[in-house]
Amino acid sequence: MATAARTVMTTAIPHMTTDVLTLSQLLSPSFPVGAFAYSHGLETAINGGAINDASSLQAWLQDLMDYGGMRADAVLLNAAYGSNDPLIDFSARAFAASSERLMETDLQGAAFCDTVLAVWGYDLDRLCYPVAVGRTAAKLGLDAELATAMYLQVTLGNLIAAAMRLVPLGQIDGQKSQAALKPHCAHIAAHLSGATLDDLHNAAWLSDIAAMQHETKYSRVFRS
Repeated sequence: MATAARTVMTTAIPHMTTDVLTLSQLLSPSFPVGAFAYSHGLETAINGGAINDASSLQAWLQDLMDYGGMRADAVLLNAAYGSNDPLIDFSARAFAASSERLMETDLQGAAFCDTVLAVWGYDLDRLCYPVAVGRTAAKLGLDAELATAMYLQVTLGNLIAAAMRLVPLGQIDGQKSQAALKPHCAHIAAHLSGATLDDLHNAAWLSDIAAMQHETKYSRVFRS
């Protein structure tokens, strides 16, 4: 029995590990999409005092996952998984609440598509970032729910890294914040599994207003 169990494990683990490693590569900070240059309106929220410590940062980011842009990205990723409907990308662009949000998703998506073409040979044309991730995950046979959870976690990591510089927030508090929100990434990914454009909505108005205000700042660190 022990031998049989070991046999099952050795045949199952390599596939699981390969999928996780491929997603880790696609969503790694080293994948050249330039995510480090964008704060998703976080810079303005911090400058305005809406975020000033780890607790307020976590509350802001959880609202983004529950009601705002991160939830919308998760919906778009799932809608694009296995679908070539151009309406999905059109909707992603129309749903951007400000010109900088549109620039953010457009330029990251374009860079992602270029790299996927160069490395894997899949021509995705030019898609918004979550749409490109969803279509690539489907083409590579990667699990959509896992791709969504990892996409959300990486987005959190990018925003927390921005907050660490802007609040300022210490590295330990940054890691604690990411650890606290990690289960929520899995919850949102499971809840939105198989989501379609009918599930697309946004009620995180403060985040959208912060993104709009960022566009008029004379001096800023981040592009959005």
